[in-house]
Amino acid sequence: MKQYLPRYGLGLLIILVLLGHSARFYQIPFINHMDALIYDAKVRLTMPRSIDQRVVILDIDEKSLAEQGRWPWGRDKLATLMNKLFDQYGVRLVGFDVVFAEPDESSGLKSLESLAKNELKDIPGFQTALRDLRPLLDNDARFAAALKNRPVILGYYFSSKEGGASSGAAPDSVFPAGTFSGRRIAFTQWVSYGGNLPEFQKAAAGAGHFNPLVDQDGTSRRVPLLVEYKGQYYESLALAMVRNLLGGPPITPGYPGSSPASYAAMEWLDLQAAGGGVMRIPVDENAATLIPYRGFQGSFPYISITDVLNDRVPKDQLAGRVIVVGTTAPGLMDLRATPVGAAYPGVEIHANLIAGMLDGAIKHKAPYILGADVLLVLISGAVMAFLLPMLSPLRATLVGVLLLLLALIVNFSFWHVSNVVLPLANGIIAIVLLYATNMSWGYFVESRTKRQLTGLFGQYVPPELVEEMSRDPENYSMAGRKAELTVLFSDVRGFTTISEGLEPDQLASLMNEYLGAMTVVVRKHRGTLDKYIGDAIMAFWGAPVDDPGMRRTRFVQGWKCMSHSTS
Repeated sequence: MKQYLPRYGLGLLIILVLLGHSARFYQIPFINHMDALIYDAKVRLTMPRSIDQRVVILDIDEKSLAEQGRWPWGRDKLATLMNKLFDQYGVRLVGFDVVFAEPDESSGLKSLESLAKNELKDIPGFQTALRDLRPLLDNDARFAAALKNRPVILGYYFSSKEGGASSGAAPDSVFPAGTFSGRRIAFTQWVSYGGNLPEFQKAAAGAGHFNPLVDQDGTSRRVPLLVEYKGQYYESLALAMVRNLLGGPPITPGYPGSSPASYAAMEWLDLQAAGGGVMRIPVDENAATLIPYRGFQGSFPYISITDVLNDRVPKDQLAGRVIVVGTTAPGLMDLRATPVGAAYPGVEIHANLIAGMLDGAIKHKAPYILGADVLLVLISGAVMAFLLPMLSPLRATLVGVLLLLLALIVNFSFWHVSNVVLPLANGIIAIVLLYATNMSWGYFVESRTKRQLTGLFGQYVPPELVEEMSRDPENYSMAGRKAELTVLFSDVRGFTTISEGLEPDQLASLMNEYLGAMTVVVRKHRGTLDKYIGDAIMAFWGAPVDDPGMRRTRFVQGWKCMSHSTS
């Protein structure tokens, strides 16, 4: 056991470093990056890869820009779009992944009103004509009227830029300030926003932000369902749309503990459905949810907006559907890096979230998984650190592979059966690093020690004893010491007479056979061969490896066919 202490100490050091990461005392970027890559791989391996017909994406694509002109379009076109979607196609709900932050002046109404106040203020005919034309030329008013009393959810964005100015109108918050006092919830906090014009916000059924959370590698894997702005809390676009589909129920935060003192984290949001059921949406420590990607781009039907405006879409492709209006045109810059694509449309992220909430298929990365990560590193690390030094390389490899497979099976079982995302990278690193450390130690340290001992004693000491000595090398050296030994002297009786009667090659063959057999017997009984003296052989027991059982004379047996004498 003493010879294993250095490896035990090194293994314990590795475990402590990895446990510090698991317990969030500090973070190791490489491990976080590896966990993100493993998560992405699991998403791609298990996503349904089917097209969900319930949600349709109305695309401001290159075709639409070519036919309708550059974005932003006149609000008269958007008013026409709303009327067609609800009156002609009978859609169920519309959500906008765009912001209408500035007034539409494309009709020239502002210039006409300026003339009416100045150069043409005294011309009654002009004033009358302008009064009659104003409803037709006020595109913003037309769009606001098209939104009113219809299930339309507008999108807006938050910004973290210090000193940034807010614009447009903010929607009503879903939770007032102080709602989560005493709870340790790391809400994403923003300092400004870009909202829609007040008349649009007032006319719409609601609004939600469309900010994803971008990880350190630039990939969008989560969307915060609730965010904090000036102490109040606002919902995401997908959550606002799903709430509208359910009849507008309030959001009920879910806590597993009975009080903030017992467990302060929020783990889910509940929505009371109209039929009496409850939709439960899991969230993490940031009140964010993982995006349940159905597949690569195109997991939802895409329809070009210009085709809707020009009545080129069959009614059954839109009737009763949830519509998300967004863009895939590269020039409008709403393409994001995701686990399923390096240039993935942001509008499809919201479609995935809506479908995932409706299906209850969102993975859960709860705050308590911190304990699961600590447990994985602790158990796997302890097994590897304290068991591997005592095993042969083959058995150590088998233990490492089995432990790695067990960690993978448990992790994927939680993913597939319980929709729980457990960290895996730290456990894999613990297993691989401890295995590599033990194998390296065995190769570079113990193998070198064995080679040194073999160089010193290998010509005389049996390999079994050299192996035994290598386990405790500090007790063996070429320095002299005093010890009680058992010594064997053996030669061939009548060797002179025998040698005179044999040819040289015959004599050499006989001696090789004799000395070889004697050497085998000596080594079989753990003896150390000292020297050959012509036909004689000298061996001893008790050095360099102590052998208390040989401190009395032992007659070596095993050569019945040969003459011998001892002294």
